[in-house]
Formats: sequence, C-alpha cells, structure tokens
Amino acid sequence: MLNEIMDEYLSSKPDERCCWFNHEWINRRDLLTLADKCTDILRASGFSAGQRLAVLMPNSPMTLALMLSVWRLGGVFCPLNEKTGEISLLRTLDLLKPFAVVLSDGVKGELEGALKSASWPCVRFGSREFSGSESFTGKTQPADDYDKTLAVIFSTSGTTGDPKAVPLTHSNILDNCRACLEHVPGLTPERCLLNVLPNFHAFGFTIGGFLPFVLGATQVIVASFMPPSNTLKAIDEAKPDVLLLVPTMLGFAASMLERQGRTLTGIRLLIAGGDRYNPKMDDRITAAFGVPLIEGYGITECSPVLAVNPSPQVRKLGTVGPALPRFELQLRSEAGEILPIPGEGVLWCKGPSVTSGYYHAEAINKERFIDGWFNTGDYVKIDEDGYIRILDRVTDIIIVGGFNVYPQEVEAILSEHPAVSMAVVVGMPNDISGEVPKAYVIKTQGGEVSEGDLVKFCKERLSHYKVPRSIEFVDSLPVSATGKILRRVLRQKEREKN
Repeated sequence: MLNEIMDEYLSSKPDERCCWFNHEWINRRDLLTLADKCTDILRASGFSAGQRLAVLMPNSPMTLALMLSVWRLGGVFCPLNEKTGEISLLRTLDLLKPFAVVLSDGVKGELEGALKSASWPCVRFGSREFSGSESFTGKTQPADDYDKTLAVIFSTSGTTGDPKAVPLTHSNILDNCRACLEHVPGLTPERCLLNVLPNFHAFGFTIGGFLPFVLGATQVIVASFMPPSNTLKAIDEAKPDVLLLVPTMLGFAASMLERQGRTLTGIRLLIAGGDRYNPKMDDRITAAFGVPLIEGYGITECSPVLAVNPSPQVRKLGTVGPALPRFELQLRSEAGEILPIPGEGVLWCKGPSVTSGYYHAEAINKERFIDGWFNTGDYVKIDEDGYIRILDRVTDIIIVGGFNVYPQEVEAILSEHPAVSMAVVVGMPNDISGEVPKAYVIKTQGGEVSEGDLVKFCKERLSHYKVPRSIEFVDSLPVSATGKILRRVLRQKEREKN
C-alpha cells in the first residue's frame, strides 16, 4: 500500500524535484532508479515477504529507497539507532530477528564486528551511491512470522530494560498521514518539508520522510541536526518552508540565529513535537523563525501524531491542540475509571492510527491495550474545545531531547556495578534538552564507588543521552505502603530545586 503511493509519486512526474541532499536536488526518476536497484539487490539476496530488514542509517535518499524496496517485496522496514549501545542493539535484533542488517558507511567497525560475531548478516550501503559490494545473504525466517499488513517496526528499550518494539501497519501510517493533512490546512502540495528528525524516530519517519509522498510535496534531507550550523545552512540553501523539530532543536537553532542577528524568512509552518515545549520560549522562537510555532503531541504507538494545533491562528499556547480526525479519546483515573471530558486524567485513545499491540509482548499488551483502547501513559487536561494540555507522565519515561529513555534500562546497567545495591533513575529538568536522567544510588555494604566511576561505567554501556548527568548517593528511597519506589516523589524533589 505505502509502496504504491511512493511508486506513483516517483513515476508520475519523473523530471520534477523530489528531495534535496548534500547540496543537490534529486529528481523523482533518480530516486526511483535508486529504489529499483535496492529492490534488485534485496530480491537477489533472498529477501521475501514477511521478513524484516534492520537498517542503521542516518536520513538519506538511500534510506527512502531501501524503505520502498522492502515494502515492494512485502517486507517490514526496521529503522534502528546505531548509537543505542551494543548490548541494547543486540537484544533488539534478537527480538526482531531480521533477515539482515544494513549499515551506513559511518557505523564503526567495532559495532559491525559485534553484529557479525552474533551471526547477524551485515552489509554497508552508501547514502546515495552503490559500491558494488551490497549483495548479501540473510537469515531465513519461519513462515509463521509473516504478516503482510506490517510496514515498519520501531524499537526502543522497554520498561523492564528489555527491548520493546512497536509494529505499525501500512494502514496505521497512511491514516496518520491523511489525518494530519485533513487537520493542518497549511500542509499543501506546494510545501517543502525539512526531513532532519532521525528516521528511527516515528515523528521523523512518518511526517518528515513519508508524508511528502502522500502530500505530493518535496523534502530537504539532512542526515543529522547536529551541528545546528549545518542544518541552518541546509535551510538557507534548499529553502524548506515546513520545519519539523523537537524543542531542543528549536532552542539550539534560535540561539545560533540570535548570535547571527537574523530571522529566517520564507517559513510557512513551524511544527514542534516529541517533547514539551516551554511557552516562555515562544517570543524567542517567533523572532528567530519568523512565524509562530504550532505544537503537537505524538506517541510511537499512534503512528505517531495524536494531536496538534491546526494553525498559528487557532493555536492555544501551552496545549498540543485537539486530536486528529478519527481518534477517540477517554480520560481515566489511574485505577481505570472513565472520567468526564472536559477534565483531567490519564489519556486513553483508539483509532485507525493506533497499533494493535507491541511486538511479541503479551504481558505489556494486557496492561496497555484493553478492548481496543490504548493507555498513552500521559496525564492530561482536555478543555471544552478539545484542546489537550500535557500535565505529567504516569509512566516513568524520561524524554531527553525528544528521545525516550526508560529508567529501568539505566537502572539495570547501574545495578551491574559491584558497588551498587540499588539504583533509581528519574528525569531532571534541563533548559536545553527538556530533561536529563538523574540516578539515586544506594551502595552495597562496604562498597566504594564515586559519581565519576558510575558515569564512566554507564558511558561504556549506554547511548550518550541515556547516561545519568548526575548521581546522588542515598541511604534510602521513598516507598509506598506496598514497597513500590515512589518516583513521583523524586521527580517532584528535582522540580522544587529548579
């Protein structure tokens, strides 16, 4: 289904611009040729319907070409973060059981070696060109893994520290794209979208990478937002007029524009999601980008956009707007009782954009999915106009610069240290990234370890954004009557300091 949309877009007007990358516009015919070559390579390598292809590549034309070729062959595209850490990555691959792993030229040789040692077939692809050595042989997967409706699986660490994966169907993603177009009138075929959010992030994948094909628009592909100067140069050169960013990126870009003493021109829409936006930044952001920002809210399980302010004219600052078409919403107490709207409570939703459940995870599915309703894990307020305000997270997720950090994964690593008896990790407010992890650690009896020792220990085992920025050694932790750690108490303690 999604491949048909991409193929139609690329073949209908072959000489028209499709995407910009590395100072050059690429027309539709050239991207179609790239996808045809990828399809031939995968088919010759034995890739077939129902199999999964893991891809560790930054945003690039090759990423789009591989995505299309996987779908043409009835497969599932699995974008992964190469910086997630070797241990976490290997656990994720054990869950996904991909046919093979595609690496970019920038992936370190040590990681490739670790993947091959674990018997995962690997091959390197360029960002746009072929070296001639892309042919490879993958693993044959059992026939009962075949699900012709699946399009993509997004992976992250689960609440136990084990990997968790969100499978989305062709219908999920297509509905989410169409709902965005119905809801946001400024998204028209004449627009050019900035595709800088990483493709392993659902916001970047669906809205930055795929939505332009549904819309019939063009896109500007930037491999990485950092350093911000490169992203601003791409905006100046290629002139995208729809910018999709997370609040951390907004702050970095605004600071650089302020130092340069200038305001961007030609921006039609500035859309933020992936983390809370601080309304106190609003005047700065408008001055830097030349247009007011519209804030949205998404979650991977919703493909990902659930709500967004439709336009600057009708936005309510401090809210994430009303829900997209075809979403049904409920407010519930933490005990599951349905509450009235308008009001406050835990946000539950259902609709054609929502996944049917996590990949091979029956236990957590029973907790988060009930009678077709999904528990977002967010505590919100919905007003009389349907606008949603995010108040708190019922779940323990820490959001660092738009990326999810599950405390239990960090805690599991800390607990591997022989001097650590117990560790609890919570989010600490941060002006730049929104939140950063902080660890409270109880040492073993007689254990000797410093804050620097534990930070180094984590850096060797975790992605940089998951490493605790500070560690506080304590003798005890707040617990409930049933012995459950009260993370909210620790989070509140951190908020009161700021």
